[in-house]
Amino acid sequence: MTDTATLIKPSPAAIGPDGNPRSFYVRTLGCQMNVHDSERITGSLLAAGYVEAQTEDADVIVINTCAVRENAANKLYGNLGQLASRKREHEGMQIAVGGCLAQMEQNKIIERAPQVDVVFGTHNMGSLPTLLERARHNAEAEIELLEALETFPSTLPTKRESTYSGWVSISVGCNNTCTFCIVPALRGKEKDRRPGEILKEVQALVDQGAIEVTLLGQNVNSYGVEFGDRQAFSKLLRACGEIEGLERVRFTSPHPAGFTDDVIDAMAETPNVMPQLHMPLQSGSDRVLRAMRRSYRSKKFLGILDRVREKMPHASITTDLIVGFPGETEEDFQDTLRVVEASRFSSAFTFQYSIREGTPAATMADQIPKEVVQERFERLVALQKRISLEENQALVGTTQQVMVAADEGKKDEATHRLTGRAEDNRLVHFSVPEGSATPRPGDIVTVEITRGAPSYLVADDPSGAPLRIRRTRSGDAWDAAQAESCGAPTGGASEGSAVSLGLPTLRIGAPGAPSKWQ
Repeated sequence: MTDTATLIKPSPAAIGPDGNPRSFYVRTLGCQMNVHDSERITGSLLAAGYVEAQTEDADVIVINTCAVRENAANKLYGNLGQLASRKREHEGMQIAVGGCLAQMEQNKIIERAPQVDVVFGTHNMGSLPTLLERARHNAEAEIELLEALETFPSTLPTKRESTYSGWVSISVGCNNTCTFCIVPALRGKEKDRRPGEILKEVQALVDQGAIEVTLLGQNVNSYGVEFGDRQAFSKLLRACGEIEGLERVRFTSPHPAGFTDDVIDAMAETPNVMPQLHMPLQSGSDRVLRAMRRSYRSKKFLGILDRVREKMPHASITTDLIVGFPGETEEDFQDTLRVVEASRFSSAFTFQYSIREGTPAATMADQIPKEVVQERFERLVALQKRISLEENQALVGTTQQVMVAADEGKKDEATHRLTGRAEDNRLVHFSVPEGSATPRPGDIVTVEITRGAPSYLVADDPSGAPLRIRRTRSGDAWDAAQAESCGAPTGGASEGSAVSLGLPTLRIGAPGAPSKWQ
């Protein structure tokens, strides 16, 4: 399977009865992969002739869904219920549902929400313009779901969410068989892109002004198995280190079972690979890990962290944790608390186990009562909150290089601060002293940390000295985006050239910034 650009033809359905282009709005629920998929959905609709709305008052609403947790379905149908009344008042409005939950629910979505016009899955995002056109012409719902991927989604037109940072998929699908996870059934078996195609996309991002990329895959460190190179991922990291102008490389997510020393060495020896690692633990109990079909044990997991910290002492390590997996005893849970204490994660995404129909765990005996799961969850969250606070307080007095972000700080306006990400991906809120120049999103500021909280760092310079700012190409690209959005061309790409394969366009935003629908 290779990358060959997918052509999206102009769609008659993109033009309204008044002769003007119809508008669309994409809601994204779920993970980074979904955020990146939404960039492709947006790019495909733009290429078909639709225009993107900045609010939900649009002719077409697309919901890109997640299926990882049970409440994902509740969230989807709640959103669809809200849209039903709006559709009755908005003549010609269409609703499309795509993503993992669409792949799983299929016809059930139309049965439960007849106001939906289109259902599409994880393997045919580029079909959305055609499906909207067909549904409009036939005046009935269109459902199209493919069982396997026919072409890489990376071949679709892409409307990048950020001028300074971008997602790059290196693989799709997953070959693991974790008993709690529905994703392999919905995304399919792992398919790897060729290294040259990935590096071309990274270079294209850099050429357009990005200084940071995040390599995406369901299991990035298994990359290369499909074409017979078990060290392909470490080689890819080193190759990214050769790209001039690329300052920050991240990746997510690896799997502990196949996380090898060549990857650790590549991280430590490639200057632009950031000292950050997201390593999903899920449980600290070996018995539970076995029941989850996670092919590692707690000793191996802790050994990985030791080797990472030996090579990168200041690395920030985050994780995923599941509480209340079927059959989990208090002894099992105590093992999780022990491993979390030993791991010293800077943060953790902690979840209560959720039954997913179609997974082996859904039919396991000894499902844990909700009240027990809740009590354990609260204890685990309290432990990790304490550890996160201690780890962040230990950084007070250190100097951090922070890439300024757009819209990541929810209280920036009230606190008169700006927000960005340190090299280890910690969130940093920093003040802009009176009289200081103001950095742009994508610029780098050098700050001293003055306070640590459980989920962020603060840098308030009491001396009032001007910020130390390094202006970057990404900041220049952000300036151009601002000028373009105000209708003042800057001599760069025209509106018509804003969507292209693998190229970021000038739109303000940050990959990974939480959606209000998450």
